[in-house]
Amino acid sequence: MLLDWLQKAPRSALVLLCLACLGMLAFGQYLQHVVGLEPCPMCIVQRYALILVAAIALLASASKRRAAHISGAVLLLPSAGFGAYVAARQSWLQWYPPEVVSCGRDFYGMIETFPLQRAIPMIFRGGGDCSKIDWTFLGGSIANWSFICFSAFTVFALTLLWLQVKRR
Repeated sequence: MLLDWLQKAPRSALVLLCLACLGMLAFGQYLQHVVGLEPCPMCIVQRYALILVAAIALLASASKRRAAHISGAVLLLPSAGFGAYVAARQSWLQWYPPEVVSCGRDFYGMIETFPLQRAIPMIFRGGGDCSKIDWTFLGGSIANWSFICFSAFTVFALTLLWLQVKRR
């Protein structure tokens, strides 16, 4: 039933994927600005991967053409796969933390230590510790849940690609 819907309404499914990514990004902003969790460099990279997946899904959903849906699915695979890889690497760091943390620097330390033209790019890399678990839900950290979501996005893209190519 779900596969039938995905085959008949790929545009709607792509819009839902885009909305899921935007929801995850909004939740990340909530955790950062309301709860006070500082994102680490790997969290920032995962945010960029979410933005890329959302943009690809939105662009692919804008067209009624099957070729656009196939192209979108092909582009979603490496984007979602990259996000899953980074989330898996962060999960591994959380399960087996290194003895010396070398993931990020303190925000104010960057501003005070480096000239502005060097400090601004460092700010966008995040400043938290990638191996630290600040928040959990049902026993999973943010990185664990991010990995699950990116993996689901990858399965979605593979399924969409398979259904669109099979539809000849």
